Amino acid sequence: MAAQTFQQEYMQMPPITRAYTTSCVLTTIAVQLDLISPFQIYFNPELIFKHYQIWRLVTSFMYFGPIGFNFLFNMIFTYRYCRMLEEGSFRGRTADFFFMFLFGGVFMIIAALFVNLVFLGSAFTIMLVYVWGRRNRYVRLNFFGLLNFQAPFLPWVLLGFSLLLGNSVVIDLMGIAIGHVYFFLEDVFPQQPGGFKVLKTPTFLKRLLDPAPDHEDYVPLPEERDGLHLGGDADNDNQPQDRD
Repeated sequence: MAAQTFQQEYMQMPPITRAYTTSCVLTTIAVQLDLISPFQIYFNPELIFKHYQIWRLVTSFMYFGPIGFNFLFNMIFTYRYCRMLEEGSFRGRTADFFFMFLFGGVFMIIAALFVNLVFLGSAFTIMLVYVWGRRNRYVRLNFFGLLNFQAPFLPWVLLGFSLLLGNSVVIDLMGIAIGHVYFFLEDVFPQQPGGFKVLKTPTFLKRLLDPAPDHEDYVPLPEERDGLHLGGDADNDNQPQDRD
């Protein structure tokens, strides 16, 4: 019964969230079982561009370290906020969500050329958290029962948590910076006087990932066209409001 329940829950996950979290878990298990080594999958520009180990551009986002607190912490956040984004402001827009993944991944790879980071998954998670927080600004969160704050402050709370643990804040700052660039280009700039939509999902991705409308006279809602999600109470009825 438990296995059947897990299978049902797994299949109910939206496709991008399911694909990304599954790849992260399988990669970690493969490393744990010594089927592959972290040295085979980490981000290394010389091995990528001189020895054509192109897979590192992808696998460097799939490993959060050995199974333990850091892995569980990152996976919980990745699953939770990736899924809430995909089922929230990206509902019915799988291609746009995948394009956000591409946008974040490309900019993180460029940034990683100038900073000493070998795995980029944690920064990518912070980016997801940042975008979700900005699009759900009225949602109140609780951090381990110690702090109450609104969603946009969550990335900064996590940055402070990293400081307390003695970790480098470069990862958090990278995720916040790239998340802000995406949010500004997608949600802010198009609404400014003289603004226009900068980020446009390629047509082939929409044809590949988005289901065709049931009716020819289908008219998308404004938030479906522009990717806006202000995060009022009515928009978050089905989203978890607190962090356990």
